[in-house]
Amino acid sequence: MARPKTKTELLLTSQDTFDKLLLLLSSFTNEELIAPFTFSDEFLEKQKGEHWLRDQNKRDMLIHLYEWHQLLLTCVKNNSSNTVVPFLPSPYNWKNYGEMNQMFFEKHQNTSYDEALRLLKSSHESVMELIEAHSNEELFEKNIFPWTNTTTFGSYCVSATSSHYEWAIKKIKQSIKPQNNK
Repeated sequence: MARPKTKTELLLTSQDTFDKLLLLLSSFTNEELIAPFTFSDEFLEKQKGEHWLRDQNKRDMLIHLYEWHQLLLTCVKNNSSNTVVPFLPSPYNWKNYGEMNQMFFEKHQNTSYDEALRLLKSSHESVMELIEAHSNEELFEKNIFPWTNTTTFGSYCVSATSSHYEWAIKKIKQSIKPQNNK
């Protein structure tokens, strides 16, 4: 799917991809929803990205999406004054954000699948309201918000919504391919 470049595209793509994720999840039984991923060692050896090993099940993925929504919502809130606060909270940066993702994983090991889904649905709604509250220019012109540095606010929104939802869909679909399982 093409990366959104306007507010309208961002809203439509984010909602459409989120709906596809929910539809995919609804196709599983309760047992399948909480079952661990079973990627083969051979498959995992070919993959790039820590998430293939980190996220053990669908709950972990939903929590990952939820926590990245929280990053976006918190960053916008923190930057509503005239101070510039980075997107990633200290001590994390773009070189070590894998450690932050691991912290999210560990933090939610006692969160149920149902609670993870509820949290994600709620945070998705909040992010969609955040996007709706901004103009196309605020979302997709550079140098509107100092905290976005060389990118756009819309790019952060795309990353926290449609791109992340596509990643989750891909990983779930990959997990049910027989040749990738143990």
